[in-house]
Amino acid sequence: MTNLNTISIAPAPSATPDFVAIKSKQRAAWTAGDYSVVGTTLQIVGERLCETLDVRSGQRVLDVAAGNGNVSLAAARRFCDVTSTDYVPALLERGRQRAESEGLEISFQEADAEQLSFADASFDIVTSSFGVMFAPDQDRAAAEMLRVTRPGGKIGLANWTPESFIGRLFKTIGKHLPPPAGLKSPALWGTRDRLNELFDTDSNTIEITAETYVWRYKSPRHWLELWREVYGPLQKAFGALEEAAQEQLTIDLLALIDRCNVAHDGTMVVPAEYVEVVVTKRSA
Repeated sequence: MTNLNTISIAPAPSATPDFVAIKSKQRAAWTAGDYSVVGTTLQIVGERLCETLDVRSGQRVLDVAAGNGNVSLAAARRFCDVTSTDYVPALLERGRQRAESEGLEISFQEADAEQLSFADASFDIVTSSFGVMFAPDQDRAAAEMLRVTRPGGKIGLANWTPESFIGRLFKTIGKHLPPPAGLKSPALWGTRDRLNELFDTDSNTIEITAETYVWRYKSPRHWLELWREVYGPLQKAFGALEEAAQEQLTIDLLALIDRCNVAHDGTMVVPAEYVEVVVTKRSA
């Protein structure tokens, strides 16, 4: 298990990133493919997070960068008043379809995590599961979550760590397609130091617990073929490379899985560390 107090990540370059341009490219990536095929497999994380937060019936819950709604659905199953938001309309539609199939009442609204269209202190609980961590302007996204949380309310997050399978996946992709200059790694949301910076632990309390999610696929090749088809960031990465570079990326990704895979029967069983984060906003 990773020691969250000793993680070391090289500092980001000093260049000021173009957040508008980066966000536009990110939206295009998450719109490509069909992330909901991946997202639905992570439903257990949303259920765990709601249990950790001890959500109660009638509480006002905002799910930020909700994707296809794992935490939104989990909170609605507990009879909360849920608003599910994302900046990708297609993902919100997937969440809406899931809610309708289960007869759950959820309000779906397109929204930017860095500029939430809600009044101060509007929600008892604000959540994000592997979502807000990808916002390019990390400080602004965290500030927005704090702003819309009532005093004494909670923010609940599930974030991949730098050494998790997803953290290492993005490092592997980054070797072939370097990220924009000055952009902070999303995996920083999986470290105690960065979370302390983002949520001002002089004013708020924060609890961080290491958890594990297990990726399960028919085989490493099955994972690669499926994710190339449905996972927008990986689809875009392959699309931006020449054929020889695509082949090398394939080799590197399969090598990563080989290092992480605990199965010995030809299937893919890859444990991936993430952190469950609960921030309690200081009462007024």
